[in-house]
Amino acid sequence: MNIKAVDLQPGLYLVATPIGNLRDITLRALDVLAAADVVVCEDTRVTAKLLVPLSGANSALGQAMLQSAQLALFDMGYDSFELIPRDTNDGAQAAAQSAIDAGAQMILGPVFAPDVRAAQPVVRRYNINMIAFSTDWSLADSNTFVMGFLPFAQVQRVAEYAAGKGYRNVGILAPENDYGNAVIATWNSVAYKMGITTAETVKFPVEQSDISGIVGSFAHYDAAEAKSGADKKNVQRLPPPYDAILLPAGGEQARAAANMLSYYNLTPRTVKRIGTGLWDDPGLATEPALAGAWFAAPSPELRRGFEQRYVEAYGQPAPRLATLSYDATALAAVLARNGYYSMGHPAFDRESLSNPNGFAGIDGIFRFRPDGLVERGLAIMEFKNGQIVQIDPAPKTFQSYAGQ
Repeated sequence: MNIKAVDLQPGLYLVATPIGNLRDITLRALDVLAAADVVVCEDTRVTAKLLVPLSGANSALGQAMLQSAQLALFDMGYDSFELIPRDTNDGAQAAAQSAIDAGAQMILGPVFAPDVRAAQPVVRRYNINMIAFSTDWSLADSNTFVMGFLPFAQVQRVAEYAAGKGYRNVGILAPENDYGNAVIATWNSVAYKMGITTAETVKFPVEQSDISGIVGSFAHYDAAEAKSGADKKNVQRLPPPYDAILLPAGGEQARAAANMLSYYNLTPRTVKRIGTGLWDDPGLATEPALAGAWFAAPSPELRRGFEQRYVEAYGQPAPRLATLSYDATALAAVLARNGYYSMGHPAFDRESLSNPNGFAGIDGIFRFRPDGLVERGLAIMEFKNGQIVQIDPAPKTFQSYAGQ
């Protein structure tokens, strides 16, 4: 390629350069650039930083979230958007400061609540918005958006579905912690509007291994036993005190409580089990005491393609939280591109992030409420024959979804 030496007259010359592939530049543009005494250019690159644990005990999760974000970058195809990782294992506050010093215009992550809390003073000082992957809703503030899987929309969705199926008398057996309290409050608010009676609410200490006495009392087993003359067969024939039971617990805690309910004659055949997104766990689907249970969660059909591509790219399954970094990275790339085309700068402001129309991700539609908490369009799932089966699809737009 030959560049001609040209004699430029004093003045300002505007030279258009290609977006995406520099090889598309014209020869005349190269001539002018070569002859100019001073070249002033605009850097249209947009930089976001991903704060995840890349070393230490949680490095496998952090690496998977980084790889998921890289898939999103490839899929978005916006070459001007850069995503640079920072390791929170060395201290989330230092990682956030390093990210901003390096020009971060938005921060994605961290994953864990203590790391989010440590990074908040830094992003607040520089007025940089941060999309955190934590499930601690108390962290949301003027600069922090919480994107983790939260119980509020899950409870609302499953309550509305249960009401539509005729369940009107529900008991709540919940852990005595912030999560349990939040689920109870949300359920009671929605249940009142849907005409559901919360017949009884009982909490159990999370640290207590034997809750048989609490569950027996909740099941009204002692009263039923007294009426039937301590004949267990007769006890089983008495009508259950509830149509359904809301059990906002996961893992072994959910398994143990469900089996205890069955022991006290509240079996899945007589009393429907209702849960939260904590039940989005294939291990719980095989539990007989949870057979037929309902809960609300992102549709697995929407993320199936991502999971397949992740295995093809990295040779191992993606952890469940990997979708958060994919969707957050895709969102940041879209806001960066749209903002530059319409306003000349990335649309990382609070108003753009809180667009009420929401965004489409591999976990379904989502949007950030004015308080910074994520709201999702969820499907209704059921434990059936040892599998998690979708029985009611997730909404495709927020126009068809009542929301929180």
